[in-house]
Amino acid sequence: MSKFGELIDLNIPVLLDFYTEWNEASTSMHPVLRDVAAALGDKAKIIKIDVDKNPQLAEALRVKGLPTLMIYKSGEMKWRQNGEQDANTLIGLLKEYV
Repeated sequence: MSKFGELIDLNIPVLLDFYTEWNEASTSMHPVLRDVAAALGDKAKIIKIDVDKNPQLAEALRVKGLPTLMIYKSGEMKWRQNGEQDANTLIGLLKEYV
């Protein structure tokens, strides 16, 4: 949990993807997130968090549905949504916080 604070306390937007390997909607987001990361380079950070390996964090953030996507900047949550998103939507959202 202490590492989580360090991850989200950046001056660039941080997109968190809460997922599991057994959830089809979660795994379908992997190539989308690769596209987002490629499009934004070092202007944003993409972090995938497996809820099976991080149950305390998922519970603390009330992650219920998968995938759950969140954008943080400077330690503050800016956006959150459950469910799949397309690359262009995520790129547009992240660019708002660059």
